[in-house]
Order: sequence, then C-alpha cells, then structure tokens
Amino acid sequence: MFNGYDYYYGHMAGMHAFWWIFWVILIMALLFWRRDRWRGPREQSRETPHEMLRRRLAAGDITPEDYESRKALLDRDAA
Repeated sequence: MFNGYDYYYGHMAGMHAFWWIFWVILIMALLFWRRDRWRGPREQSRETPHEMLRRRLAAGDITPEDYESRKALLDRDAA
C-alpha cells in the first residue's frame, strides 16, 4: 500500500544528501581557487638574472661599474 510518509521522507533524504555534496564541492572549489592566489607569482613570470640586474641598476641599488662587472660574470657563466 502507498505510504505518503515514506515517499516524502525518502525524497527529503535524497535532497538532503544532494545539498551536502553541493556545499562540500563548492567549498573545495573555492579553496583550490584561493590556493593558486596564495602561492604568489607563477614560475613563468620570474625575472631572469639579466632583468634583475637591469632593474637594480635602474633603481640605483648598484653603480654602473657594479652592473658591468656582474653582467660580465653572468655572460661568462652563460657561455
């Protein structure tokens, strides 16, 4: 015989499980999305040693003589 009580609560249990799964997936997706932002700059965007040297010269951290000597060392090591 049809029992409305079992039919109603059977569907409610299914919806309840659906919402738990939905929220778990949503929270995990947000955490993975934030994880990328917490890591900082990606590997492709790193400066090369020559770019870093030029930036330091432009900022006034090193003198032109220091720049030339360090650049010569980098060029020598690269060859």
